[in-house]
Amino acid sequence: MPSIPHPPKIAFHASEAKIAVAAQKALTERYGDISAEDADVIVALGGDGFMLQTLHGTQALDVPVYGMNCGTVGFLMNEYGEGALLERISAAEEEVINPLVMKAVTADGTIHDGLAINEVSLLRAGPQAAKLRISVDGQVRMDELVCDGALVSTPAGSTAYNYSAHGPILPIGADVLALTAMSAFRPRRWRGALLPKTAHVRFDVIQPKKRPVMAEADSRAVKNVLSVEIRSEPQIAHRILFDPGHGLEERLIQEQFV
Repeated sequence: MPSIPHPPKIAFHASEAKIAVAAQKALTERYGDISAEDADVIVALGGDGFMLQTLHGTQALDVPVYGMNCGTVGFLMNEYGEGALLERISAAEEEVINPLVMKAVTADGTIHDGLAINEVSLLRAGPQAAKLRISVDGQVRMDELVCDGALVSTPAGSTAYNYSAHGPILPIGADVLALTAMSAFRPRRWRGALLPKTAHVRFDVIQPKKRPVMAEADSRAVKNVLSVEIRSEPQIAHRILFDPGHGLEERLIQEQFV
């Protein structure tokens, strides 16, 4: 990846939260502000949700993103501070993550494509449990999973929804994906599986009218899905900057010893 010039040209992006808007104003007055297209680095001010939004929105640009926490959750963010920002960016460590590609087919035959940096999830959308058939690389691995839902997570997203569903935390450099079940009824207490990063996962919804299911890619929802295919996309790379000693690898380890 290209190195960051010093001093870097910065584009500040802020969430709608008052604290983030105020931070953007203060930082812009101190360091200036340019467009993302002309920047050496984008500084995202908000929480993890806004960080994901920024990464999706600047996907076409080969520009790293340095986040500063002005929100509630900040796993992907650095600590907020106005001083020595140029030096912090120059000393930052870069992590490169690949998103998941989702192809969901709905009951009316429409195909919905999506990208997810954290996870693609399937959730029951009615009072009855979902019934899902799971295939990996074209081979059926589970004929019927009765559950509240299931998800496929990247290492970067493994401490988010995946962890809340009792899925494993994955090292950021691991070439694996986590397939995690939510409240599995049959097979009883089945938690999921670890799959190679190259795996193509397919969920087919059984009895979709009686047991409707929705799919989400980083919280972007598609209702009434019949099937969902998920794979990692190595051609898309998101560059995230972290202060030394506080990168994703260290944070993932810390989460396991809380």
